[in-house]
Formats: sequence, C-alpha cells, structure tokens
Amino acid sequence: MEPFNYPQANFIAGVDEVGRGPLIGAVVTAAVILHPSKPIQGLADSKVLSEKKRMKLYDEIIDKALAWSIGRAEPVEIDQLNIYHATLLAMQRAVLSLSVLPDFVLVDGNRCPELPMPSQAIIKGDSRVAEISAASILAKVTRDRELIELDKHYPGYGLAKHKGYPTAEHLDKLMTLGVTPHHRRSFAPVKRALLNQNAS
Repeated sequence: MEPFNYPQANFIAGVDEVGRGPLIGAVVTAAVILHPSKPIQGLADSKVLSEKKRMKLYDEIIDKALAWSIGRAEPVEIDQLNIYHATLLAMQRAVLSLSVLPDFVLVDGNRCPELPMPSQAIIKGDSRVAEISAASILAKVTRDRELIELDKHYPGYGLAKHKGYPTAEHLDKLMTLGVTPHHRRSFAPVKRALLNQNAS
C-alpha cells in the first residue's frame, strides 16, 4: 500500500473511526499524517490485522508519524446528535487536534466532516490508503484499550471480549445487570433494557 499522492498538498491526513456499532463507550477517531522519509511496512485495515500486529503497528505509527491525534464523541453526545453526526464531530476533532495542520484530508467512508481544508471521502479507504490505515489502527487500539479498562469497572458484561458490540452475551447482560452510565441510551437494545429496568 502506497501513501496517497496529491500533488498540491504537502501534508495529507488520513482519518478513520472505530465504534459506530457498539452499545457502549465513545466513538473514537484518529487522524494521521505519515512522515515521508519514515515508511511503515504492513499497514492495512485494522480489522484484518491480528491483535499482536495491530499493537506493533500502533507503536510504530506513534513513533514515526509526522503528526497524529485522537478524536472522540462520548455516549451523551451520540445520544444527543445520533451516531452518524457524532462520528463526523469526532473526526473533525481529530483533524483539528493535529500538531501539523494538513493541506488535504482523506476520510474513510462516503462522507467528510466539515473542515477548513479540502477533503475527500474514500470507500474502503482503510484498505486502500496508507494514511487511513494508520488512522484505523490508532483508533481501534485506543478504543479496545478503553473497553478493556471499562470491563474492570463493570465486570460481568464481557466488554473486554466483545468490545461493546451487541453480541448475545452483551444483550443478555444488559437485561440481567442493567444499563451502565456508559451505555448509549438512544440505541434500541439499551432502550429496551432501560424499559425493563424501570418496569421491575
């Protein structure tokens, strides 16, 4: 995978998100500007990499990237805005937090957040563009670590295993253990669990 070439831009940032589908926790985004003289081998969509490989690449990206940042939208913002608009907000925060302001931004998916510089959405960008792949790795490792930590505070839900996605185990525990302060109350399974709590 080669870094994206956009002749008019000196600094190109890739942006990706993790955590649109889970029932709990923030949606986490990352923005990365790769260093032209410090190539990183093995970049790929974070979902196809083993955990060990992701961790290794995470450390290498942090070490070698010209600039990187994490953006997020918390569950309360997701509930207020909806997950789509909260994700765009988190992406915007990631880009605007970069220590080097990019000339051009490449975003995984089909929609770009509102930004002060030109941007382009790329379908399956996390498997096609090195900058976006790097962002997907940072975002996934960051969110996975947060869910592992959350699991320590709310044992029993299996958060460290399923990372908050609506697995059968998670749905069952929502009904038996109840809704935590970190669950997204606007999501249908959480709404049902809240109704169940209030009825009992």
